[in-house]
Amino acid sequence: MKMRLLALLLVLLPTFGFAAGGGAQLQEMAPDLHDRASLQRGMKLFVNYCMGCHSLQYQRFSRAAEDLGMPRDLVEENLIFASSQGFNDPMDNAMSAADGESWFGAPPPDLTLTARLHGTDWLYSYLLGFYRDPSRPTGVNNRVFPLVAMPNVLEPLQGVQEKVCGPGEGAEAKASDGEGHSCETLKVTQAGSMTPEEFEGAAYDLANFLAYVGEPSRLKAEALAPKVLIFLFIFGVIAYLLKREYWRDIH
Repeated sequence: MKMRLLALLLVLLPTFGFAAGGGAQLQEMAPDLHDRASLQRGMKLFVNYCMGCHSLQYQRFSRAAEDLGMPRDLVEENLIFASSQGFNDPMDNAMSAADGESWFGAPPPDLTLTARLHGTDWLYSYLLGFYRDPSRPTGVNNRVFPLVAMPNVLEPLQGVQEKVCGPGEGAEAKASDGEGHSCETLKVTQAGSMTPEEFEGAAYDLANFLAYVGEPSRLKAEALAPKVLIFLFIFGVIAYLLKREYWRDIH
């Protein structure tokens, strides 16, 4: 029993470590796996901005197209860029492990189960949490995942985000209690192609898509659930009537 508890603790510790790693409050994000438009936009964002480094090795283009209602020709024309990849192939990245290790110190991880491992709140907050940090090799840091090695690939959309002093921080905080406080408010100081509200929507779509990828069978399971309940109800009625027929003479 002790060995089982120890094994469970070892499995959960990395999750807790990532969730609390930055000491930042996570922003809530409720995934909606029935919003096909959001999932389609999220897949487009992933393929265009994330798949150069990260893979979804347990997800196939064909499965995503089927679940999200996208025609095959549209997927092949707009979402499959590598000549070596086909419609029925896994969504592998274009970067070799050796290149990833030489550029970032370690190969970029596969993201198939990221949403299930860390939760969608963590993932959504991570996407919104990049800010300029000249001390880092990539020039950016992340409020949720400090000392992150990943560059902010969504910066062309979001713009340049920096830490600034908000109400109750910085000089005001020093004046109130005499102690220095770092300014933790993030603000876009150089606009990207999206407004802050539009980028929050894009981050939601991307996190929503990764939530779907983490459990793609959930959509079919939810569709099948009412049919199973109807079958069990009908079977229960038949079983009850059959029981009454068998025991009728005994009573």
